[in-house]
Amino acid sequence: MSPLREGTDFDHPPRSVSQRLGAILWPSFFAAGVATMVCFAFVDPMDLRDLTFPELNISRELGYTLGFFMFWAATCASSLFTWILLRPASRFNRPLPPPK
Repeated sequence: MSPLREGTDFDHPPRSVSQRLGAILWPSFFAAGVATMVCFAFVDPMDLRDLTFPELNISRELGYTLGFFMFWAATCASSLFTWILLRPASRFNRPLPPPK
């Protein structure tokens, strides 16, 4: 007996776009928040500005914001890559023919 359900080509039902986006964005948002707190507990955004772009007038709040979105982009990329790797093969491969 095939592990696929009768009349379907997938081994589980497709997920909605909101579920897929939520599975990628929510964990990455949470991880970015934690990473931001840990990073800026030890590093002042003004010190980072002075080391990297001293000619730009970046406020402390903008530094925190940019740091958060940088961490969110990095953790979102990680979550997206994990989601890509965990997609079931039945979505992309034809089922095997039944044994004879």
